Amino acid sequence: MRADGDRPSIPELDLTDPTVVRAPFTAYGEARERSPLARLNVPGMPMWALTRHDAAKAMLGDARFEMNSGSFMPPEVPEHCKPYMRTMSEREAPEHARLRGLVSPAFSARRAAGFRPRVEPLVDALLDRLPDHAENGTVDLLPHFARPLPMDVICEMVGIPEADRERWRAYGATVASGAGQGFAEAIPGIMDGARAAIAHRRADPDGGLLSTLIRVRAEDGDRLDDAELVTLVWHLVLAGQTPTNLIANAVGALLEHPAQLAALRADPGLMPRAVEELIRYCGPVLLTIPRYAREDVELCGVPVAKGEAVTAAVAATNRDPRVFDDPERLDVTRARGEAAHLGFSYGPHFCLGASFARVQTEVALTALLARFPGLAPTVPLEDLRAPDPGTWRLTALPVTL
Repeated sequence: MRADGDRPSIPELDLTDPTVVRAPFTAYGEARERSPLARLNVPGMPMWALTRHDAAKAMLGDARFEMNSGSFMPPEVPEHCKPYMRTMSEREAPEHARLRGLVSPAFSARRAAGFRPRVEPLVDALLDRLPDHAENGTVDLLPHFARPLPMDVICEMVGIPEADRERWRAYGATVASGAGQGFAEAIPGIMDGARAAIAHRRADPDGGLLSTLIRVRAEDGDRLDDAELVTLVWHLVLAGQTPTNLIANAVGALLEHPAQLAALRADPGLMPRAVEELIRYCGPVLLTIPRYAREDVELCGVPVAKGEAVTAAVAATNRDPRVFDDPERLDVTRARGEAAHLGFSYGPHFCLGASFARVQTEVALTALLARFPGLAPTVPLEDLRAPDPGTWRLTALPVTL
């Protein structure tokens, strides 16, 4: 704790501190109960963090805080790919609002529900192959189920040919691993594949996502151009890896809470409610992508200067006892009428693909639990946590089937 002049005493968290990285829910929870605002010491990028649900939600919907190119750390990429790298999230109003208005109908909950029958065979195919990956009775669900599924779904959404999908799986694994030389090297292949898929759907339209986006036209005649379509595919690949860690975390949490797993097995109809609870309880997002103050503002009684970075500490807000009853308890029967979690952010930058991520996770968990009723971890999952201050994730998920 510290006090700067007349500034209220606020907690500080060092994101290089192993105790914070190993137990973020504890660290952020303690900060939340001290103050609605914390200071994060991040190498090269200190920032403010809202720790309480209502304050964080208000900031995420406040036009005085913007996402821009400074919110992201793009890798070194070939020059011809750079025009496609600036995604919708990095654009300011009104450009962001224009793009969001054009594409949002294609990502609605109704469209996601209609896509479920195309996700189910992708999940079944991965489950069919799981026994073949077993070694000494153990199979790792991360590389053989949770990691390939999101890219399989994206390929199905975009219309990537079957012959190219194994290569796209490799792209997905590289993107999910973060920036680096491999990341930069994957980008041209993604862009080339996106351009080819768009050209194919212009010549041979169907009822899929790309055809819908190619046809979409606003009342004033505005529509997406090819560069914007390629950028959207890149955005899907970049953001669409989230279900990898969500599915792995969800499986791990259920295995660690056998009573909750039993309740879900007894009533599979609980799955949509359970997925919301699992996102709240063990979602992979610990911090939202930072926003920047467009002007000098005050947050929770603390002055924040123009240009300073601000984030919502999802690890704290999703377990805020002010809005969630008994928040430290995983409860797959938790009423959906409670305050919404912030696992998909909030406001203008609410996750575009949230409905598709929900459907994908529901299908994956339902099929996995039905196919392998004896599923069990082979090592304590706490030993497999990645030392990642931004993402709650596993490095492996070894189980017996």
